[in-house]
Amino acid sequence: MAEVSNLRMCPHCRAFVGSSEKLCTECNNPMPRPYAKRMASGAALAGLVPPTHFTTLIVLMINGALFAATLLMSLKKGGDALFSIDSYVLYYFGAKEGMSILAGGQWWRLVTAGFLHGGLLHILMNSWALYDLGAQVEQTYGTPRFLVFYLVSSAMGFLASAWWSRALSIGASAAIFGLIGAMIAYGTRHRGWLGAEMKAVYMRWAVYGLLFGLLPMFSVDNAAHIGGLATGFGLGYVAGEPGPRSADWLWRAAAGFAVVIVAVSFVLVWVMFPASR
Repeated sequence: MAEVSNLRMCPHCRAFVGSSEKLCTECNNPMPRPYAKRMASGAALAGLVPPTHFTTLIVLMINGALFAATLLMSLKKGGDALFSIDSYVLYYFGAKEGMSILAGGQWWRLVTAGFLHGGLLHILMNSWALYDLGAQVEQTYGTPRFLVFYLVSSAMGFLASAWWSRALSIGASAAIFGLIGAMIAYGTRHRGWLGAEMKAVYMRWAVYGLLFGLLPMFSVDNAAHIGGLATGFGLGYVAGEPGPRSADWLWRAAAGFAVVIVAVSFVLVWVMFPASR
């Protein structure tokens, strides 16, 4: 019998099997590689950051850096910038604005809006949710799928928002709802008590989040949330999990392409709006 330290749980039937097994010895389903092995062994900060949080932490750092940049520019304009970033600053940095996207062709706003936040409370709330949820999704689906879910759900959420309203909209919550949708899809695909339990947990996350958006004291973009949730569910349903039979190379390519689109989008912000510098 294998030592406890050399066992891992099958995500399908929750039986414990040897860490070297490629198929579960109980249900015969493919076993994903241990998450630690899916991470690059020479990744920066190795040993300082939990492996399941590494990519999530990178996203949080990008969000934090952009918040600092918008805060500094907003402070120059005066006012309570820490809790309410100036709307013109957010626009110049790539906030979603319906007419600029649909009539002006500024498609990159669908991407850049998801990395901006309107104040300290806004970024803290989204960061808290993303830190836990991002690790869960990355552990379940792997880094390439996580990145595709996150970036595509965010963009599609803001596309839904652009059709619904011309108002400025920003924040990581569209992507967060996309991650919730992906986990609901995981529970839907996996029959049995475990799948039902996972589906119920993340359905509650989605319902509570959408109900929170209906409270009159908050200005919440539920169109972006619903768009992100639907996109994440669809992607999660077709994605499957990493394993010997999955098209991991395709997801790695898609993740790489998505990252390039993010970089291009911020370059376009820099080129098209010199006032944002």
